[in-house]
Amino acid sequence: MIKSLLVANRGEIACRIFRTCRALGIATVAVYSDADAGALHVREADTAVRLPGAAPADTYLRGDLVVAAALAAGADAVHPGYGFLSENADFAAAVQDAGLRWIGPPVKAIELMASKTRAKELMAAAGVPLLAPVDPAAATVEDLPLLLKAAAGGGGRGMRIVRDLGDLPGELTAAGAEALSAFGDGEVFAEPYVERARHVEVQVMADEHGGVWALGTRDCSLQRRHQKVIEEAPAPVLPDELRERLHEAAVAATRAVGYRGAGTVEFLVASDGRPYFLEMNTRLQVEHPVTEEVFGLDLVALQLRIAEGEPLPAAGPPSPVGHAVEARLYAEDPARDWQPQTGALLSLRVPDEPGVRLDTGYTGGDTIGVHYDPMIAKVIARAPTRAEAVRLLARALERARIHGPVTNRELLVRSLRHPDFVGGRPDTGFYDRHLAALTAPGDGAAARLAATAVALAEAARGAGAGGVARFGAWRNLPSRPQARRYRSEPDGGEHEITYRSGRAGLSVPDDGVRVVAAAPDRVTLETDGVTRTFHVTVHDTRAYVDTASGAYTFTALPRFTDPADRTEPGSLLAPMPGTVVRLADGLAEGAAVTAGQPLIWLEAMKMEHRILAPASGTLTALHAAPGLQVEVGALLAVVTESSTDPSEEQPA
Repeated sequence: MIKSLLVANRGEIACRIFRTCRALGIATVAVYSDADAGALHVREADTAVRLPGAAPADTYLRGDLVVAAALAAGADAVHPGYGFLSENADFAAAVQDAGLRWIGPPVKAIELMASKTRAKELMAAAGVPLLAPVDPAAATVEDLPLLLKAAAGGGGRGMRIVRDLGDLPGELTAAGAEALSAFGDGEVFAEPYVERARHVEVQVMADEHGGVWALGTRDCSLQRRHQKVIEEAPAPVLPDELRERLHEAAVAATRAVGYRGAGTVEFLVASDGRPYFLEMNTRLQVEHPVTEEVFGLDLVALQLRIAEGEPLPAAGPPSPVGHAVEARLYAEDPARDWQPQTGALLSLRVPDEPGVRLDTGYTGGDTIGVHYDPMIAKVIARAPTRAEAVRLLARALERARIHGPVTNRELLVRSLRHPDFVGGRPDTGFYDRHLAALTAPGDGAAARLAATAVALAEAARGAGAGGVARFGAWRNLPSRPQARRYRSEPDGGEHEITYRSGRAGLSVPDDGVRVVAAAPDRVTLETDGVTRTFHVTVHDTRAYVDTASGAYTFTALPRFTDPADRTEPGSLLAPMPGTVVRLADGLAEGAAVTAGQPLIWLEAMKMEHRILAPASGTLTALHAAPGLQVEVGALLAVVTESSTDPSEEQPA
């Protein structure tokens, strides 16, 4: 039996596996990069081994270092988690060659499924339905739209949708470059892009004795940049015949590769109900908790028992009960091209209610860095029906206290309450259609009331410190109307709040607002006969307001604009910390550029971001170069706008 397990991963999935290990009496070993020295998974492990460096290529992707760490710590087994080396056949072989137990499928199965192109050939032979591949060199207008995909990996890396044949060569080059950077393999293939399809997958478990379980379906259709955001089990509104067909195809795929352990067979279900095989992930999935919740199983425990040689129970899996929904909480700004965010996570508290589960690799006080995926946590809700599970999850997210970087929390709440999702028919084009509405600024009156609460809380704090309030870096004099300015984050709306401080206490001159109580951390206001309580937390010049119906973040503004805040018109600033990976062909000072033209590619937190020309004109300064690491706000380039579009100029 396994006595000590090393998890070759970090963050949430490492913490998740450690939780099961503790329940089974297995000692735990963590590995960590320098950037993760104080991370939660390191704090929770019995033993931890340092992998020198910060970048994944120097640490978590170094299989030789991970194997050496397991041997040094006295582990007798290795669990890869997901991502990083989890689907690397060479790593699996190295683990076993070192005399360690591998918690995963056979090396041969990983090899067979590692390339999506080879996997599709194998599945075709097994009778699994497939989309016909398209040769990019021979593609015609009739083949559009096309989806370009990296052959060696997933997670949205190396994926591009092509709707114009003229864009195909450039997108092939870009997809290949991204795939090479992410997976060390630049192979890209093309297949038809199915509009408004559903992403449905089947969880499988297989033992070495011939037992195979198909553990229901999951719907993972709500995706951003081809990465899943909200998942649920079972997949809603699937005819029984189709559900059974997916189960049979998943079992056939599992048997075709001699699989063992936990795996997932993914399908695309077209709007006409026809399913197509996408890929088989030879690892545990991020979304595995929703299957655990409806089947009452611990999939990690099953993985460990199968690795120890135990058969799956002959009676088969338990019957599923109820419905479960999972939302991935990311440190990112959906309204700004999903830009990842970094910084101190000051607070992370999700209501501890029956049916609500939190899987995370962070606690309040931790720092979200630039090197890894921006996912903070997964919040899962389970209930007897889908409608109840969706309602419970939306409410849990709404009531959560999350202070620090901008997150996608509000987007998740709005998505869960959107009619298309509530109706049980989500599809992969959901955010293409609805993102603008889902990220639009909320109720301005509600935000202003929350800003009022911040001003009153700060006034109460200032009164307790001798009557001088300092929030916002300027002084107010008592006994006369006071004014404070705040910027709402991340939408940028500004609010100027006026209040009075007299013998009767604090008051607001706005009609219809009555101050019931005001303390430094809690303000109660009455408007139109309705009493609302606002919990206020201040960190430096930023205030976080939590209410029963949502959360707000404000930055205190000085009375006058600081001239130092101004930047040269046309400046291209780094929207986040990251690494410049490439520049547009021929980009140099003096080059003519066109508004919206991609000029610089920046990689941060496992995602690639394009920096676009803000206007047509001339590149008058270029500070970016491939390999350059930059901080947020760093000046990358300057474009001087011209009155004539460079593309319209005629050669002399």
